[in-house]
Parts: sequence; C-alpha cells; structure tokens
Amino acid sequence: MGASASYEACVGAHGLTPTALLAQAGLLGPFTTVVHATHLDAAGVRTLGAAGCGVCVCPTTERELADGIGPARAVVDAGAVLSLGSHSHAVVDLFEEARAVELHERLRTQQRGHFGPGALLGAATVAGHRSLGWPDAGELRPGARADLVTVSLRPRVHANQLALGGGGRLAVELGAAPGARRTDRGRARPPARRPHHPLGPEQRRRSMSTVYVTPRVVSPAEVLAVARQSQRVELADSAVAAMAASRAIVDAIERDGRPVYGVSTGFGALASTPIEPQRRAELQHALIRSHAAGIGAPMPREVVRAMMLLRVRSLALGHSGVRPQVAAALVELLNHDVTPWVPEHGSLGASGDLAPLAHCALVLLGEGWVLGKDGDRQPASDALAQAGLAPIALAAKEGLALINGTDGMLGMLLLALDDARHLLAMADVTAALSIEAMLGSIGPFQPELHAIRPHPGQAASAANIHRLLQRSAIMDSHRNDVTHAVQDAYSMRCAPQVAGAARDTLDHANIVAARELLSVVDNPVVLTDGRVESTGNFHGAPLGFAADFLAIAAAEVGAISERRVDRLLDVTRSRDLPPFLTPDPGVNSGLMIAQYTAAGIVAENRRLAAPASVDSVPTSGMQEDHVSMGWAATRKLRTVLDNLTSLLAVELLAGVRGIQLRAPMTPAPAAAIAVAEVAAFAGMPGPDLFLAPVLESARTLIAERAFRARLESACGPLD
Repeated sequence: MGASASYEACVGAHGLTPTALLAQAGLLGPFTTVVHATHLDAAGVRTLGAAGCGVCVCPTTERELADGIGPARAVVDAGAVLSLGSHSHAVVDLFEEARAVELHERLRTQQRGHFGPGALLGAATVAGHRSLGWPDAGELRPGARADLVTVSLRPRVHANQLALGGGGRLAVELGAAPGARRTDRGRARPPARRPHHPLGPEQRRRSMSTVYVTPRVVSPAEVLAVARQSQRVELADSAVAAMAASRAIVDAIERDGRPVYGVSTGFGALASTPIEPQRRAELQHALIRSHAAGIGAPMPREVVRAMMLLRVRSLALGHSGVRPQVAAALVELLNHDVTPWVPEHGSLGASGDLAPLAHCALVLLGEGWVLGKDGDRQPASDALAQAGLAPIALAAKEGLALINGTDGMLGMLLLALDDARHLLAMADVTAALSIEAMLGSIGPFQPELHAIRPHPGQAASAANIHRLLQRSAIMDSHRNDVTHAVQDAYSMRCAPQVAGAARDTLDHANIVAARELLSVVDNPVVLTDGRVESTGNFHGAPLGFAADFLAIAAAEVGAISERRVDRLLDVTRSRDLPPFLTPDPGVNSGLMIAQYTAAGIVAENRRLAAPASVDSVPTSGMQEDHVSMGWAATRKLRTVLDNLTSLLAVELLAGVRGIQLRAPMTPAPAAAIAVAEVAAFAGMPGPDLFLAPVLESARTLIAERAFRARLESACGPLD
C-alpha cells in the first residue's frame, strides 16, 4: 500500500491513512486485495483483517519487512489473507498485480491465513518466510525473483498504486491531490469512476454470489465461480461506459463510409468483398448462422458458462465496438441458466473459437439449441421464452465481436488448471500411501536434498510426501534397519521429481492463462484514438502450447502412479505383501485387473499427450493458413486430467490395501484417515469384490476437495 512517502502524502491530503480512506469509501471487504503493502500501522492491520481483505506484502528489504509492517504474522492473526510479493523497488507490472489478486482469491477458497511457500506470489525474503513461521525457506534470498513475475508487460505502474480485486477492481494512487490521480508521467487525470454496485458496502461484504465484470481483469476464481457454482454476473458501469465509447467509434465509421474489415466487408477469404450499408446488419446475422457449424456431443455446461463469461469479459474491455446490450444479453443467459448447446467439434483455435462462440451467439438471436437440465437438446426460442428473455438484433460488427476470440480455449484451460492443482496434491497423497505400504524410505524426501536442486515444484511435492509420512509406526519399523533396501525404486524415490516438474509446468500454464485474462483477443480491435485495426490476437498458440505441455506432464504423473501400483501387486517387489494384495491368492485375484485398467488408461494418456498444437490444417481458401488447434489441445488436456483422477483412484485403493495388510502396524495419521474412508466402501482385504463400484467410489474421493481437507487436518496443509 505505497511506500512511506505515499502514506504521509495521503495523510496530509486527506487526514486519513490509506487504509482508513479506503474503508471510509466502502472499498474494503473480502473481495479486496491490497497489493504492494509496504506500510501498515497497527490500526490498518486491524482494519484489513476485520474486512477479510487479501494483503500482498512486497518487501524491498528485510528492514522494511520488519519495520514497515511489523511482523507479518500480525497481518495473518488479524484475519487478513497474506502472501509475500516480489522484490520490486519503484516499478511493478500490471501482470504482477493481476497474479496477486488471482492468488488471494484462489487461496481464500482453500485456507485462510497460512499458505505454503510454493503458493506464494513472487520470491520472499528468507526473513519473510521465517516471520510467518515457515522454516523451509530453502534457497530464497533477499531480492530474488520468482518465475511467476519475471515477464514484463506494458503498461507499467508505480509501486505506490493499489490494485483492488473482485467487485471493485481499479487502480488508485495514494497521495495524489484530492479528486485526482496521476499517470506514470505525473500528469493529473480525472478521478477513476467507481464501478456501480446495486448493494451497499456492508451488503457487498456479505454477498459473495455476484461477479462484477469491469474493463479490467476477470480472475480465474471468478471464472470458476460462474462456471461451476452458477454465481450471478453483473456489468459494472465502467464496463458499460467502455463499450459505449468503442461503439461510438464504429458508428462514426459507418456514417463516414470508411471500409473496415468486419464492419463494411465480408469475412475470412471474403474480406475484400464490400457490403452495402443496408445489408450490414444482415451480414452479422448470416455470419452467426453460417459459423454455428459444429458437430458432435455437447460441451459440458461448465465449459460453455466459462466461455460465455470470458466473452463478456472481452467485450467489456471496450475494444470490440459492440453496444452494451449485447454483452448484457450474454449476462442474462448466464444469470437465467440458459446454456447454449455447443458441439465438441468445430474450432481450430484461430480465428479463435469461431464455431463454439457462434453457437452461443445464435441463442441470443433466438435460434439454435440450448442444453436442457436433463442433458437433452431444446430449441433456443423455447428456452428464452421460458426464461422471460427476448432475442436481440445485431448491428454492424457485433456478430464478429461475439465469435472472434480464445474464450473457449481459455475457459477450458482455467478449469483444467484448477483440477490439475488439486490432482497434483492428491498425487502426493497416493504416492505417500504406496511408499508407506511398500516400506519405502522417508530419506529421499528430506528438504535439504531438494534445496540443492531448487525446482520449486519438486520441493513442494517432497515436502508434502515428507509431511504425510510423519508419525507412522510402519515407517518407524524399518527406519534403522541396515538390512532394509539401500535405495527404493525410481517410482517411489523420484516421485517429487516427476510430480514437481508437473507442478512447475502448471505454474507456466497459470502464467499463460493470467496473461490471456489481460488480453484483447478480438479482431478487428477498436482503439481509443478512433482507429480500427486488424490483429492476430485471436490465435490460440499460447493456450495450445500450454495445454499440450501440461497434458504431457499430467500423463507422466499418471504413468508413475501406475508403476507404483504394479510394484505393490508384484510379490517379488512388494516387500512381503501377498500377490495382487489378496490374502488368498489363486482363488482370488485381488487388484490384478484394476492394474490392467490403469495400464490401459496410461496408454490412452500417452496417445493424448501427443501435442495438438503442431497439427495445423489450413482453412478458408488459405487465408487462415495456420491455426493453433488450441481447442483440441485444451479438450484433450481435460480428458488427460480425468484419466489421471482414475489412475490416482487405483493407487489410492492399492495403497490402502497394502497398509491394511501391514496390520497391526499403524500408518501415519493422514494415511489412517484414508484407510478408514476407503474401508467404508471397500472393506478389509478378503474375498474378491465387484471392483467397478469400489473404483468409482475411490475416484469420487480423489476428486473431492473435502477429502483432501480431512487429510490436511491430520498432517497440515498440502501445497
């Protein structure tokens, strides 16, 4: 929240500290994240904590960390959600601010107060870690920077700016003259207009069920909330104003008769064909109908909802030239739970997701299909009538603006990132169960062994496994046994190196997604100086590459999991466990065929790991002669992650069976919880069971975030 000079200037100008000023304006609440907070007094800490704000401390030196805000633990104890930011003196990136906002909104949904080092935004000082009670600071040094914030984006802002997340996302410079804010070059500008909210400040603090779309970034947490939790969406006044301003430019072009692609011309290979003014609205409707040409099974509801919200976000940036009522019509579909039927095939990822978005836009016209509550296909006209909504008519450029962009790819990537984050933690859980069941060694997971190879994901995974194996009588039984195996197999010993590399790949994909959330991906774009320019920002290569990379990583996490299952079942390698984990082998086959199933899924994931993004096929008369295949890349990533859920379910069952067969020795506390919950549907080792429903129940546990929380209650937070 600014350096000391800004703090003093704010007090001098307003008679209030920055925190008190924001509280008085009604801007503090659970939706708010304070970024670059290097000066907080005790009262400010209490105020932010009482409001449940996120606080991102950005220490420039250890002295400022200690003297500028006092012990960081005080911020946590006050109830604020806190992380430590990067080492940036006078200038920081908008991207860094966006990542801070996303970080807090994500972590706020998981656990308040204490987060592991792997979840931090930027690189904190060692002293910063220790002040929060994190002894495993590793190789972090004062002034070090993390991979998440090394990319420089424009425009840049000074460090004495405040970024607010959630409903009131805007930038405020503390210490400026009353009623004014300053540009980077020091020129005064009119005060930023606050987004309109129908609720008062106190009501907004209690209401977490609405996502407000502004001309700034929409966070991944907000996309997930709308896609998966059906949270309500509203357009902020600032978004309406931005869209109205860009629409005025398009209207002026129409009046002047200037030739502009998509406004007064055809599309794609027909870009040189002029369109008469009286037929330009017809052009937009024809565009939607012709491009709604997908085929196949419908995309899941959560994907379509994410795609629609992201299209609203894109329009709200004010560079698409649409009337505000067009974006508002999409918002009404979301709020009335009208989900367009979007076929799985049709997008090549450039010009963005044309066909999927056209199927969404067609519903706005009262045409096409929607996805019924029971999964059936219904006429859009009937669904709109039942919801009390009326079709809209499109004006010049609006059809093109509704379908040109990467929103489908980005929506699927954001959903996949959330799933992958959880599954990578569960991969550490199942690995720990297998290691414990096979009497593996805890030695390879000691933190000092991972500090000397400072890949952050590896360190986080090793820390998880090390934490999960504590207080285990099974592990203690061979801890000092010199006759025990000197080294475990790679599938056990190298679990953190594989899962950790996947975590680092996930971090890279998160960076790509965060950038895309800041991006204008329409074509053509309407610039504030009145120009309408063609771009290639709709090309999905960044998203396709990221999705392909993450699919490879997730496939390998599943592959190494299956290798541990195979070892558990093999009497020659499982260290005295019975064949196939059945106490009566021969009559009973135990988990033999469960491993077959896992092997088949591993093989499928290897096929799916082949990158889609290298498979461009030219289209549109060679006008669109290189496409990204990003839609296919993100679709198959979701399939790989679904398969990974199944593979971890098999390992969960096998690991639990192995631990049960080690009785009367008792496992680690978290493992004991897993054993009890699996035993509730799988019982104890004995006669063979009908395994399909058992594996389905294990899948449910792996996917369930509450199961992870129950494990964490015994071992502490898993990164």
